Amino acid sequence: MRKSWTAASAKQLREFHNFNLQLWFSECIFKPKRSYFSSENRWATAQNQNVYFWKRKSRDLDSKIGELEKSLKASLDNCAAERQGRIRAQQALRKALTQPKLDNVELTSYPMAPIGVIQSCFSTRNGTPRQPVLVPLSRACLIFNTARVPPASLEGLGEYSHCWVIYVFHQNTNLEKLWKDPTKSKFKAKVRVPTLNGERKGLFATRSPHRPSPIGLSVAKVEAVQGHMLLLSGVDLVDGTPVLDVKPYIPYCDSIQGARVPKWLAADSILAVASVSFSEVFTSTLADCWEMAFFLQIVPIACLLALH
Repeated sequence: MRKSWTAASAKQLREFHNFNLQLWFSECIFKPKRSYFSSENRWATAQNQNVYFWKRKSRDLDSKIGELEKSLKASLDNCAAERQGRIRAQQALRKALTQPKLDNVELTSYPMAPIGVIQSCFSTRNGTPRQPVLVPLSRACLIFNTARVPPASLEGLGEYSHCWVIYVFHQNTNLEKLWKDPTKSKFKAKVRVPTLNGERKGLFATRSPHRPSPIGLSVAKVEAVQGHMLLLSGVDLVDGTPVLDVKPYIPYCDSIQGARVPKWLAADSILAVASVSFSEVFTSTLADCWEMAFFLQIVPIACLLALH
């Protein structure tokens, strides 16, 4: 029986025929004396083709290996650079924490505005007590700005007997210069202390109103809270003083038992008035004075009316 040739068999036959022709042409050109059909020549040709294939494959692999080595080296260099960068950043952070730069603090500003104004019995700073305890009967009214401080924020303040008032020394003579350029304004490092007959002490060892930041702190007695007003007594505040904040006075943390003060300041405690007692003679004498003053006012008026 004849074998039937398929398309695949015919394709294989053509490829085999073409391969044999290529071998025959190569043998005729380079080795004409040898027969094409010898098995030795075919084996040598196949070996040469295998060597050429693997050499080409090896060159491709060497090229890829070189590219991978370069990529790996670049990645290692980047990792080393990042590690060095992190180390330098950590060192700079530790240095900044241990040695903070004060020039940045000087250039920093904070949004502060008065929340209220004091109406006081002291119209000028001359004659205003140096400390609030010196005149316990002095009166003042703190009127809050309702646009910034709603009345509800004062709820509970009347339950305290005293409060701290934080304010601005608005009548300082150098206040305008300080506001224009705070970084270039200069202040006196030492000030004269009244109780030392003109002897100077460090500014921050005193309560002088002339300070780098003209902020004052005073304690006052809470008399009543009425709407958006706070009635105070025992104040040392000038009329029109702008108030920055109010905090309740808490004895267990605001009153330090055994607190130490310099000897030159201990003499000021003598000026504190704990209480005032009036005798019966003083009361009757005061009543007589009022009657005399009334008589002196009425008599001239009666004389003038009689003349007319």
